[in-house]
Amino acid sequence: MFFVLEGLDGSGITTQTNLLKNYLAKKALLTKEPSDGLIGGLIKSCLRHEWSTSPLALQMLFAADRAHHLESEIEPALKQNKIVISDRYMLSTYAFGAIGVDIATIRAINAPFRKPDATVFIDTPPEVCIQRMSESRQHVELFEELGKLKKIRDNYLRYIKEFPDTHVINGNRDMHEVHEDVKKALRL
Repeated sequence: MFFVLEGLDGSGITTQTNLLKNYLAKKALLTKEPSDGLIGGLIKSCLRHEWSTSPLALQMLFAADRAHHLESEIEPALKQNKIVISDRYMLSTYAFGAIGVDIATIRAINAPFRKPDATVFIDTPPEVCIQRMSESRQHVELFEELGKLKKIRDNYLRYIKEFPDTHVINGNRDMHEVHEDVKKALRL
């Protein structure tokens, strides 16, 4: 099975993917996008404002990273009957990417990629996400402004219907309560 957890920066998806990986133990592979590969590193440096490019070029990098990620990590793990848990995937591309690139273009460049078996969107208010990030980080990344996060949240809710078996979970609660709801949504 291929499970994806999605959400705004600061929504708690990294915490939830780690809790899920620990719950499933050796049966699962935990991965994330952008990946830790070369292309993912380039994307992360752009998100940290270390260099810049056009929104379209950034989306093309995300697609290239996803293609490599699927080929090198996700598909091999699925063939070994592992449960793959990804901290972000294609729905994030739709939600974040549609801020600067036409959604038809984003759909087209992501059309060849596998869709997850189930997706969980951790819905946390943008104001809460900003507060959490201010308490845990010293820097602000490309999309981490209140106005942008509100638009991204709206995009998540708009495009969620394009991903079968997607569940929306309130992320503005204790992490263990959220974890229990994630397990129920994924039927674990």
